[in-house]
Amino acid sequence: MQKTICELFAGVGGFRLGFDRLNSGWETTWFSQWEPGAKTQWAHDCYVKHFGDSPDLVGEYHTCEDIADVNKENIPDHTLLVGGFPCQDYSVAHTLASSKGIEGKKGVLWWQIRDTMIAKKPPFCIFENVDRLLKSPAKQRGRDFGMILVCLYELGYSAEWRVINAATYGAAQRRRRTFIFAYKNDTEFGKSQLGKTASEILLTEGMMAKAFPISAILSSKETVLSTDLVDVSDHFAFDFRQAGFMTEGKVFTADVNEIEEQPILLGEILVKDADEQFFITDDERMAKWVYLKGAKKIPRKSANGHEYIFSEGPIAFPDPWDRPSRTMLTSESTLNRSTHVVADPRTGKLRILTPVEAERLQGFDDNWTDTGMPQRMRFFCMGNALVVPMITRMGNVLDSIIEKEN
Repeated sequence: MQKTICELFAGVGGFRLGFDRLNSGWETTWFSQWEPGAKTQWAHDCYVKHFGDSPDLVGEYHTCEDIADVNKENIPDHTLLVGGFPCQDYSVAHTLASSKGIEGKKGVLWWQIRDTMIAKKPPFCIFENVDRLLKSPAKQRGRDFGMILVCLYELGYSAEWRVINAATYGAAQRRRRTFIFAYKNDTEFGKSQLGKTASEILLTEGMMAKAFPISAILSSKETVLSTDLVDVSDHFAFDFRQAGFMTEGKVFTADVNEIEEQPILLGEILVKDADEQFFITDDERMAKWVYLKGAKKIPRKSANGHEYIFSEGPIAFPDPWDRPSRTMLTSESTLNRSTHVVADPRTGKLRILTPVEAERLQGFDDNWTDTGMPQRMRFFCMGNALVVPMITRMGNVLDSIIEKEN
């Protein structure tokens, strides 16, 4: 079994960089990165500058096109399919042509992943999504994640998942993301998991347990999935917990005690030569920062005339050096409540983060996005990215899994 990867929704290459850092022979055979509505494809251009472009099986280049328009059969074969796809509404309906057919909501990217899996049958997959995936949608909690698990079940996969706070496992950012590891049941790894209890897989024997160690399983729940996607779309709801396992439609999920590691602190990633443009020097802007970061109680009126008080607590201002950072969003560097403001280590004056500091929070190399894109887009791309060391941790475990396949 070759160590080959296909990377969908690749961004600026976090998955690829994470596996490349292993230096264990992983090769990316194809990738896709396309930002809808963007005149200039900055993320794709950054990816290509670092790694080069990837032709498909007929020698054509379609890496910067809508993945829905890509012929999945022409994607090069791969052992591992990866991708950080957006959390969307995964509802489906029967097609008019066939009572067995389904039709996903247009533009929902999970169906493109599913189509790729059907066409290429990768033995292993790793997907990344926001933590709220397990709870969405609000009116039918757990439905969307249930849809994903049913798709994997139908295609002959078992799956593990964990909601990982990167700072818990040594990173510089308190960023919670859902990671899903799916594997074909007929792989050697799949066969080796047969007979093991879900508790054993979550606690010690699964890929996630080895990559992100835990000390105990706490409260747990179980359910069985329907094989009818439309039925799941219409009726399924379930309280998925931070860890879980699914095989043959049987779901086990639990809260767990994680074995915490010493994180990198915000103060450790700050540069000492920040340019003046990042400092807050205007009194009027400083007043706006103070207001945005502070506690508020604001009278508001809803569309139906209902009056209520909108309230929010304060955010530390400036952000403390002695702990990992808060989650970085795509709006980082703009004048808003979520943007980080720090005391500069050289001058003590308040400023926003630099692009290099944003890259460090995500575990990228310094100046990774310094590829000609506007500074605002450098922050946007990092706000969209994943924490690279988390990928390397999973890749390290996958190396041992692939070795046993061979």
